[in-house]
Amino acid sequence: MRRSHVRTTCLAATALLTALCAAPGSAEARELPDTYVVSREPGVLPEGITIARDGTMYVSSDGTGALYRGHIGDPALRPFPAHGLEDRPSSLGVHTDRRGRVLSVGGATLTVHDRHGRLLATRTAVAGPLGAPDLNDLVVTKDAVYVTDWANPVIHRAVVRNGALGPLEPWLDIRGAFPQFPAQYWLLNGIVANEDGTALLVASNGTEAVWRIGTADKQVEQLRLGEESFGPDGMVLRGNTLYAVLNYGAPHGVYIAELDDDLRTGTVTHRITGKPFDLPTTLARHGCRLYVVNSQLDQPPGRPPYTVTAVDDPTCETP
Repeated sequence: MRRSHVRTTCLAATALLTALCAAPGSAEARELPDTYVVSREPGVLPEGITIARDGTMYVSSDGTGALYRGHIGDPALRPFPAHGLEDRPSSLGVHTDRRGRVLSVGGATLTVHDRHGRLLATRTAVAGPLGAPDLNDLVVTKDAVYVTDWANPVIHRAVVRNGALGPLEPWLDIRGAFPQFPAQYWLLNGIVANEDGTALLVASNGTEAVWRIGTADKQVEQLRLGEESFGPDGMVLRGNTLYAVLNYGAPHGVYIAELDDDLRTGTVTHRITGKPFDLPTTLARHGCRLYVVNSQLDQPPGRPPYTVTAVDDPTCETP
């Protein structure tokens, strides 16, 4: 979930658990805030977001490396006391696992914190074929954590055994799927997995595409969405429904696609682009609402307050 404007070499780029849905526009949905203030301090530049089962929201800061925490029922977030991030100038992808632990990435490190902010683990990625790693986003499956690298066409993996996180190691050089494409332009971004962890979907700003990867055989193929150019930033996968944020090269907003059971083809069914998004980078889903980060990364350091915008999920069915 990286700011595309920072990389002038970029081409014209363009696990989430749910509660019972309230119908879009219902009284329950209207009682929740439409806007959440991440911070009023200058230079925060929010980037990643995740929401736990109980409605706890975590947002990362590209500008400072800090994490912020709040709840979907409260419009104001506060700094999350995550120890061990003092030397990480940027935090991007952030997710929680089934134990409620908070995993986040930035620079070369993957960190794990408990819900109180105590540092449980730090894993450091090694340099890739193009140099130092720039970890961008992550997805947590039942047996591994997979991490994208903005600076290298590499997906890193840390195996999870009995709740313990192994070393973060290069797992796949994705160039084999499209060898004629220059390595420095892959620009790997958001990453999601199906429920059983057998397939990953990885966004590539450089190729303006989403790539499907089998975790058993490492087979890589492009997700086919008709003739539409589709180079997302952050993504969420719920069943066969893919939620993706598009920004550069496309009207800013949320694009929703319905995919086949194998996650190989699909159709874009909804576009939410008329909302007051301010360079959105990624999103989370909770209940029948989508929570979209307004990064302001196109004009750093932006202007406080830095916010998250909530919109109704148009795929939710009215009871």
